Amino acid sequence: MKVLWPLLILFIIGAAWGLSDNNASLLGGIEIDSPYAVLYISSAFILLSATLGAVFISFDGISRDRISGVLEIKLSQPISRRSLGGSLILGHWAAIALPTCLLSVVAIVIIGERMGDYPSLGEVALYLGATMLVLLWYTLIQLIASSWADDMGSSIALGMGSWMLFTLLWLLLTTVVAGLLGVAVDQTSNPEWLQIQALMDLLSPNGLYHLLLEIPLNEVDRGVNTPVVVLFAVLWTALPTWLLLRRLQYLTP
Repeated sequence: MKVLWPLLILFIIGAAWGLSDNNASLLGGIEIDSPYAVLYISSAFILLSATLGAVFISFDGISRDRISGVLEIKLSQPISRRSLGGSLILGHWAAIALPTCLLSVVAIVIIGERMGDYPSLGEVALYLGATMLVLLWYTLIQLIASSWADDMGSSIALGMGSWMLFTLLWLLLTTVVAGLLGVAVDQTSNPEWLQIQALMDLLSPNGLYHLLLEIPLNEVDRGVNTPVVVLFAVLWTALPTWLLLRRLQYLTP
């Protein structure tokens, strides 16, 4: 946490302060015309800091106890493995979610004061809710990796590999899929390209996070309906949780 707090402050508070400046300009001609637009753009910094924090906090959530013999003691206690799994999820998720939520609230206040206008309560709830969900998804992914890894080195390698795939390589994979389908990728305004990108984003926690945040943006339409986005958010929450709890049911120390 001594490492994560400065990182989170730098990315979350720094992004809010810089993007809410009236003279701020972004590449590609992106306009910052509302407080929620600042929140939407600054969400990219959440994906570069808080999600990485979820990986760092959860990478040894199960593997370390397994190696040290603590897991055998925990599993021998008079508590169901489902309850133990729920406590693992809640504890590791809260360790990164609470600081991120606190700093996000501070960032919203900064944006409101510097721009003279605040996002609506619905926009704030959507932003905070989507942010908490993406951190939960990464926590679940890392705990599942930790349950399968033979040592802590393998666990962090699996977690970082997943993080790099969704954060750095997913756009490349989307481009490959679009190319195989014969869709031109040299024009970012191509409706077919935007729809393929949105469909691929449904399979990525980062992409789904942005799709959730795009719900109030009327000027953004990538061809995916809101109920579909909400459905995939539920699936991304329920399926990894079920997989981790089922894994713990048959896990041997």
